[in-house]
Amino acid sequence: MSSSLVTIQDLQKRMAQGVLNTSCSESAVRRMWWAALDTLQSDILMPMNLTRGLWLSSPLPALYEPKLLKKFQGWVWAPKDLFNLANPSVGILPPSQSVSMDIHSDSSNYERLTLLEEDGNDPLLIVITPEIQIALALEGECHERKLLMRSDPETLSDLLTLLDNRLNTENIEQANNLRNALEEMGQLKTNDDLSKVFWPLLSQRLADIAPSLNIQTLPDNIINDDDKSSSKSNEITLLEALTHEIRTPLATIRTLIRSLMRKQDLPKVVANRLKQIDIECTEQIDRFGLIFNAVELERSKPEQTNLALTDLGKMITMLSPVWSNQLERKGLKLILDITSDLPKVLSDSEGLELMLTGLIDRNTRGLQTGGELTLKLRPAGQRLKLQILTQLSTTHTSEAPENVSNEEIGPVLSWNPATGNLQLSQAATQRLLKSLGGRLTNRRDSGITIFFPISELKEFDSVD
Repeated sequence: MSSSLVTIQDLQKRMAQGVLNTSCSESAVRRMWWAALDTLQSDILMPMNLTRGLWLSSPLPALYEPKLLKKFQGWVWAPKDLFNLANPSVGILPPSQSVSMDIHSDSSNYERLTLLEEDGNDPLLIVITPEIQIALALEGECHERKLLMRSDPETLSDLLTLLDNRLNTENIEQANNLRNALEEMGQLKTNDDLSKVFWPLLSQRLADIAPSLNIQTLPDNIINDDDKSSSKSNEITLLEALTHEIRTPLATIRTLIRSLMRKQDLPKVVANRLKQIDIECTEQIDRFGLIFNAVELERSKPEQTNLALTDLGKMITMLSPVWSNQLERKGLKLILDITSDLPKVLSDSEGLELMLTGLIDRNTRGLQTGGELTLKLRPAGQRLKLQILTQLSTTHTSEAPENVSNEEIGPVLSWNPATGNLQLSQAATQRLLKSLGGRLTNRRDSGITIFFPISELKEFDSVD
């Protein structure tokens, strides 16, 4: 055991060995850090469908993908002052945006450890799974900042040894927990060639989220087809960057809010305000997540993929408590009218959940207190017909929100100049639903109707 405490900076310095110094500003390297987290989680770890792993980070949680958090065991070094505001041993990470909004139902916990002054505030993330091992960090003096990524076995082995020494000195119980977690993984596959995949993916993501903001609108009669295509590409890239920049701080705020809500002796008024902030953050994360999905679809235009048997009636019934709470805060009522024992459809349940939540939000914006939203699900030949219908309050006769004229402001978004509401355009909504197996119709007098073809597949059949 080391005679002196190993610091987080010691790990970062080990990672920096053999890496050339660079001249990078603080703002640029922070942007690289967030892009690296997205690249690692969205482009590398998530597609692997990993079932177990562990992660360690500082000075705040760096892992945020719900599917990873539920399966991985975590340790986080964070400032002591933060722990004083919450439970000192267990915290909450952003949970899956699914049925329950109750933070206490989340199962993705991590162990909290105290960040010392000597550790510094530069971020660090280490992820260890049987299939892949990787470490990310920022390091360097003011004008020599750099992003570090190491996946070679020698460096990862040294980092784990340093962490073991740190925990032996700081918290022997957690040192044993980490050793046990590593032993349970068995033989680790080496992945020292991961850098050949990581850096090109990161470069692509950085290129996508760093567009030129000098976009000018020219008269149509002097814009040729190539210019129109380039302008559209710039709009898509800018929108992708904006959704990323909005969701990231919201996710961080929600993480800290949920840590605060774990404190047992909060005054009731404070707890209620924190809950309101948590709900608002989640709704906006969902909303911009849906816009991001539409942007990705517009960019890549993929065929329908990853569609699976989906019990649409059960999904709507399970999600209805969340939607009811959301509408009740606006003084609105949700009514379900679902035929029992309906056949299953082919869809992407996770994407469809986000899509339906977005459609409910869209169709209740502008409804006055006392209004109603009805979800009807019926068989219609070889399809299921889902209708989303709004009914105005008897004391208000203003036009229903789905009938208000919106202005298209690009290939993905529309804007209502009267209310300032920003939402997916009709075309983007139709494309997104099509990718989820549905077909949208929107008639002035009948609200929104979505048709889903009934699946002829059995539970044991595979879907390509």
